Amino acid sequence: MRVLIVEDEPYLAEAIRDGLRLEAIAADLAGDGDTALEMLSVNAYDMAVLDRDIPGPSGDEIAKRVVASGSGMPILMLTAADRLDDKVSGFELGADDYLTKPFEMRELVLRLRALDRRRAHNRPPVREIAGLKLDPFRREVYRDGRYVALTRKQFAVLEVLVAAEGGVVSAEELLERAWDENADPFTNAVRITVSALRKRLGEPWLVATVPGVGYRIDDGSDRA
Repeated sequence: MRVLIVEDEPYLAEAIRDGLRLEAIAADLAGDGDTALEMLSVNAYDMAVLDRDIPGPSGDEIAKRVVASGSGMPILMLTAADRLDDKVSGFELGADDYLTKPFEMRELVLRLRALDRRRAHNRPPVREIAGLKLDPFRREVYRDGRYVALTRKQFAVLEVLVAAEGGVVSAEELLERAWDENADPFTNAVRITVSALRKRLGEPWLVATVPGVGYRIDDGSDRA
């Protein structure tokens, strides 16, 4: 999951980002409305966490634009105002959930996971391919019935590959979907993570390298 955090209080924004990363949720930061709109236009996010009171276009304006785009991206609004009228107006703008400051990090994570489940209700909750079973909500992976323990980043990479259903995923796309905007585009983190993931899953190798293109789950179709 990749989330855009729109928050103009630097310490709070960084605390949220760091807390989400510990939960294997990639998070980018925008400190004002203009930056948020620019990032939304160039990056693919699964959801947005919007502070309503920010410089430039407000969180309300960003919410309106997200809804108008038809992307269906869930929005969780943050605010210091806890009056019912404020919450009602936020929901009327298109917010899917609402969290009043101050809040516990654990509650934010639970709400984001709930929104992700709601967003993904049309997808099968468990993905299966080539004897591999991946449960994105329980964050569990099994190969031929055997539980496979993965690191958070290995799980994130595998989730993208499995979702491609045997299609090739470039290293650039993996970097975009499983890391965040601070990742060095010239890093070898993708290659290292894929190599470790391949070993964790065991032989015969499930993650195939397509030279010069990217990676894919080898479902055996090429051998049929």
